Amino acid sequence: MILFQVDSVEMPDIDEKKVASWLKNVASTYHRRVGELCYRFCNDEVILECNRQFLNHDYYTDIITFDYSEGRTISGDMLISLDTVRSNAEKLGIDYDRELLRVIVHGVLHLCGLHDKGPGEREEMELAEDKALSML
Repeated sequence: MILFQVDSVEMPDIDEKKVASWLKNVASTYHRRVGELCYRFCNDEVILECNRQFLNHDYYTDIITFDYSEGRTISGDMLISLDTVRSNAEKLGIDYDRELLRVIVHGVLHLCGLHDKGPGEREEMELAEDKALSML
């Protein structure tokens, strides 16, 4: 089950059924199946507070992923700041909707075992995001 919720923002204009199907397909390419995923869209202040409270990070970010996966079944909560997604899209000169989809799939890729903090991991994650976006 994939849920999309909002906290202090309006629901973004996404085709929830299409996105859910896409995320399941992406997970299957990593030999994973989707359990329960909850996306909560919020603003910068909500994600900053969450970042401070749970990760001891004092900065804005586009997504925070909480992983509850077991075995080959991915489950988790993803908090996405639409403010940061919008500002990142503007900085990069790309479409907001495309950037939002990139961030949405980024959370699933984390749950599938990809990382983006170590040497070479960011590049690997970006390639995986591009591949996933091409599946949509």
